[in-house]
Amino acid sequence: MKRKLISVLVSTALVLSLVGCASADEVAATAAAAAEEAAPAVEEAAEAVEEAAADVEEAAEPSGELPRVCVVYSGNLGDKSYNDSCNMGSEKAVADFGIELKSLEGTTGEEWEANLVSACEDGYDLVICSSSNFEEYLKEHASEYPDTKFAIIDTTVEAPNVASISFAQNQGSFLAGAAAAMFTQKADIPGVNEDHVIGWVGGMDIPVLHDFYIGYEQGAKYIDPDIQILQAFAGAWNDPLKGKELTLAQYDQGADIVMNVASGTGTGILEAAAEADKYAIGVDLNQDNDQPGHVLTSMMKRVDTACYLIIESVVNGTFEGGSTQYLSLANDGVSLTDFSVMREHLGDKFPEDIVEKIDELTQKVKDGEIVVENYEGFGPSK
Repeated sequence: MKRKLISVLVSTALVLSLVGCASADEVAATAAAAAEEAAPAVEEAAEAVEEAAADVEEAAEPSGELPRVCVVYSGNLGDKSYNDSCNMGSEKAVADFGIELKSLEGTTGEEWEANLVSACEDGYDLVICSSSNFEEYLKEHASEYPDTKFAIIDTTVEAPNVASISFAQNQGSFLAGAAAAMFTQKADIPGVNEDHVIGWVGGMDIPVLHDFYIGYEQGAKYIDPDIQILQAFAGAWNDPLKGKELTLAQYDQGADIVMNVASGTGTGILEAAAEADKYAIGVDLNQDNDQPGHVLTSMMKRVDTACYLIIESVVNGTFEGGSTQYLSLANDGVSLTDFSVMREHLGDKFPEDIVEKIDELTQKVKDGEIVVENYEGFGPSK
């Protein structure tokens, strides 16, 4: 294209050089001839410019090869817990792979189903159901969209276009229960009474939370068979006031540490710990700094990892419908945080024996020496 433009410019210069030494008729004739000669080159150059512009525009547009992903949530983002963890995984996938991502939030069953169907109708390549709250809706609608890839976290849905990822939250909760049972014996720590009572507050009363609780209870009773455990459900994932009310009630009944398993409702549980000068255990994300000095540890549930792995499988072309994965202590799907925030706040009063015992119990669970019970319907696929 550069040569054609130079040719045009040379022809134009030649015409101009003749102006000074030729008659008007001669100049006109010469210009007309030069223009006629240059016309094909100009036209070709213009076409080349147009093609180059089209190439630039095409390069700026999405290639269409990367999947369009929609995550539907049974709650709201900003919970500093389960939903935010899932969102962290999907946002990491955006950063790593450049996928298109949409998030749909909802707090009722009607909204959950409507958002799921909306994502399917909008033609998303992958629809991730963030929690077991979507189980019945996915079972109903997955077959209606056979070309859509689905994933569900925290439960299993058997369908040829659905991948399921669940967790050994019972194992992580076993460690949390053991830590709580040991901590409530430390009456020399401010805010810890002589009673061996611990608490547990969940969001909605659904099966996966019973898998949490059964592990928490087993871990606590592994340490102290006579310990008393208070249990309550808020009935919602996004009601911090209810979470706070239930937690304060458990402190009034003698508990000095309460485990939070309540997503957005859990912010109230942690606030109650600070208000009552008591203690809590966080969940899903590292919540140790949410109320510093009042959160002993957090039971990490790597929902972010699950979400990321699902998206990665679609990007890499390795997605398997009908598959199940189980993330446990052994593969870092669940764990406790390292107690460092509480250690900093308690100083010399921090009970190092709890950390040592948790390390010991973690290894025993990984080795199979301790088998943590599951709630019915949970656990690794047989």
